[in-house]
Amino acid sequence: MSVLPSTVYLVVMGVAGCGKSSLGSALARAEGLALIEGDDHHSPASREKMRQGVALTDADREGWLVTLGQLLQAHPQGVVLTCSALKKAYRDRLRAACPGLRFVFLEIDRVSAGQRVAARAGTHFFSTALVDSQFATLESPVGEPGVLRLDATVDLATLQQQASAWIAATEAA
Repeated sequence: MSVLPSTVYLVVMGVAGCGKSSLGSALARAEGLALIEGDDHHSPASREKMRQGVALTDADREGWLVTLGQLLQAHPQGVVLTCSALKKAYRDRLRAACPGLRFVFLEIDRVSAGQRVAARAGTHFFSTALVDSQFATLESPVGEPGVLRLDATVDLATLQQQASAWIAATEAA
């Protein structure tokens, strides 16, 4: 009797500059899953606020989280979502929309995150002025069920291999 693997629903999360988009894309390719880039679903008003260096409020994120939950539900074959998911309440909202949702937390220090955000300033709407607010808002998911913490300063290929090994191990369990 063969056992079908369960469907993989995964959020790659962390502060700005940790490498969510890069790892999310690599994992989606490696696991044969669709990719949802969370940043693509912010409202125009929220994108403008971030461009101007104004931190988003919980109210600003409300519609965004609803949309991301709906997008997770719209992928019955599984999906990788990139989303900061900085607060436990945000993660819980996503978990409620998609039971069994797991998180890869890319942990990075403030200086490295700031350098990475500054390096992409010409190609991304997120202002370097907001990096400190990301760290102030972050409620670490370490210790929550279904969370893998990875060192965001490790090279992308290694991060993808570590995350894929974790997915395989949790699928086999």
